Amino acid sequence: MQQRPVLEYPIITSAAIARKRFVTYARTQAVANERALGVADYEAAAARPLNVVVLGTATVETGGAVAVGDEVQSDAQGRAIVRAAGVANGRALTPATAAGQMIEILLIKN
Repeated sequence: MQQRPVLEYPIITSAAIARKRFVTYARTQAVANERALGVADYEAAAARPLNVVVLGTATVETGGAVAVGDEVQSDAQGRAIVRAAGVANGRALTPATAAGQMIEILLIKN
């Protein structure tokens, strides 16, 4: 899966973060409906450096099926799911048919 980051922001994590998951402004892995700073480029343990894709497109793991054009939000594990009532963190540019697949999203700043 290709991504086209315009800007990556380096952080020191506050907790362990899995690769390709939403990352919060508090430098933790996002939980359900949480506002995201961006997407983790790779896995990082607590108190370790991590580059977060904050502008452009990013590859993110899905928590379920997603169609092209859907707004996505974070699920309880920081994966992208179709936005229901939470904060939109991106818009899907590629589809997924099930959880655990990688999709490309256009990040939405909020």
